[in-house]
Amino acid sequence: MTLLDQPTTALSATAHHERMLAEHSAHNYAPLPVVLSSGEGAWVTDVEGRRYLDFLAGYSALNFGHGNPVLRAAAHAQLDRMTLTSRAFGNDQLGPFCTELAALLGKDMVLPMNTGAEAVESGLKVARKWGYEVKGVPADRARVVVAAGAFHGRTISIVSFSTDPEARGGFGPFTPGFDVVPYGDAEALRAAITPETVAVLLEPVQGEAGVIVPPEGYLRAVREICTDAGVLWISDEVQSGLGRTGHVLATRGLGGVQADVYLLGKALGGGVVPVSAVVADADVLGVLRPGQHGSTFGGNPLACAVGRAVIGILRDASVLHHTRVLGGILQARLRTMPGLTAVRGVGLWAGIDVDPALGTGRELGERLARAGVLSKDTHGPTLRLSPPLVVEEQDLHLALDTLEGVLSRA
Repeated sequence: MTLLDQPTTALSATAHHERMLAEHSAHNYAPLPVVLSSGEGAWVTDVEGRRYLDFLAGYSALNFGHGNPVLRAAAHAQLDRMTLTSRAFGNDQLGPFCTELAALLGKDMVLPMNTGAEAVESGLKVARKWGYEVKGVPADRARVVVAAGAFHGRTISIVSFSTDPEARGGFGPFTPGFDVVPYGDAEALRAAITPETVAVLLEPVQGEAGVIVPPEGYLRAVREICTDAGVLWISDEVQSGLGRTGHVLATRGLGGVQADVYLLGKALGGGVVPVSAVVADADVLGVLRPGQHGSTFGGNPLACAVGRAVIGILRDASVLHHTRVLGGILQARLRTMPGLTAVRGVGLWAGIDVDPALGTGRELGERLARAGVLSKDTHGPTLRLSPPLVVEEQDLHLALDTLEGVLSRA
């Protein structure tokens, strides 16, 4: 029996929730027609009682699964003690969180924030200030090199250098100071750097673009170029970091190199609370002084307690080993599956392009949802697959059997 054999139930409760969203929620998303109410591990249940395998995992925010008992226990324990102090005071979770995260990444300091976009904005501010105070770039002249096709969030500054017309349309005027180069082209990156460049901002794997894995040697070349030019390399690991590729950091796993600044989010909060961070050495993050940057909720005790539990999970090498083993199964099976024109991926993360004769990525996602597997399209023919890292092997095969069945019936 596969997920295709599940009975279809009435959608009255789903329709009720969708109507409320349509009438009272801003229409900034176009979700699949699924309304979820509970989850455990890689499985979720909707308001009709129908079960699905979650192969999106909150865009990697749920790397450790729904209702992870370790994370849930940490959150419950902290909820009973204290949830927020603001940064006007210290709290007993903040120091240990920063110390443990810095040690996990091999850096000196941590700037705790909330969302991935905040981490990116914070990293850009730090890079500009570092450029003025350390590198000696003239005031208000700092520039940052970024990659075409990247996704770093949707704030005004971030969409200012997006190459996605949908992200930019209607939101100008835009923030200056960014130079866009093709992703994966080391020579274009080298040519774009000027004496006013303070940083290079890249995703080691471009997630929203369709899980675009860099060419062999590209990340090593980025490291060499940044070192030679005396600029910071900011690695946006909001999606790719904390286990998704089978490594704590994709930059190290794929390139064997170190960035100067790491941006983390999503999985750092374990799918429980929003937690993000900028992690770097003291000669970079040390440029910030009181009053120059902050966040009321950044570093709150609840977030830090959950973040510490996430760090504890990542210290267990078995989690990353499991991801690499199952990632190998995922990548191998997808590459032999009919109906796909391209497969890209690493670890438990893949972008698959659907043969246009079988429909769009959105249409395949809708058919998969009806068959009991949840994923999400991006950019026309592409569907992303990113199950929780704790998915069991039999469930991985079940989802892939379902995908194969949906493709064969298209």
